[in-house]
Amino acid sequence: MPTKLLMPKEEYLASGVHIGMKQKTDQMKDFIYKIREDGLAVLNLSKIDERIKTASKFLTKRENILVVTRKTIAFDAIKKFAEVVNAHVVAGRFMPGTLTNPSYKNFFEAQAIVIVDPLSDIQALQEAVKARVPIVALCDTFNEVKDIDLIVPANNKGKKSLATIFWLLAREILKERGQIESDKDFKYEIKDFEGTPEAS
Repeated sequence: MPTKLLMPKEEYLASGVHIGMKQKTDQMKDFIYKIREDGLAVLNLSKIDERIKTASKFLTKRENILVVTRKTIAFDAIKKFAEVVNAHVVAGRFMPGTLTNPSYKNFFEAQAIVIVDPLSDIQALQEAVKARVPIVALCDTFNEVKDIDLIVPANNKGKKSLATIFWLLAREILKERGQIESDKDFKYEIKDFEGTPEAS
């Protein structure tokens, strides 16, 4: 019997979490379901789902979680995630010394770090390696995965995709912690993680 997904397949597909890119790295090929006729790689939905479950279990065991992104489209999603699970957030430039220099005013002793894109968040990735902080990273088909402890394959370039992933992670972490009993006890919606629409 197939494993039950964290959300209906149609909703997953509507969020675009599985849409990769034309560029593909060798390390991400195991997560690719197929290559479309136009050359676009499509990620395997069941592997995305499985890794979100694994990441939430992994993060539940750590108290001081740091979530990082330089991508403005991810700011709302990571801030809401941090608020819901009581994590620390760096949205924007990651300052050198955040994880490695105890005398730096914004030093944070993280027990795990979540990064939205290993490419744009390279500074945070390198510091986490130096500080020996376990790294969970959302990786698109083009990402290199060196030094990453837990890969969550995902479209890390779409606002709805990022909101969906962080919404699921937050919900699963609260369930793992015993703060909510079931999905219906989770009082947030995906749109809460998308932030307010930009004024046109």
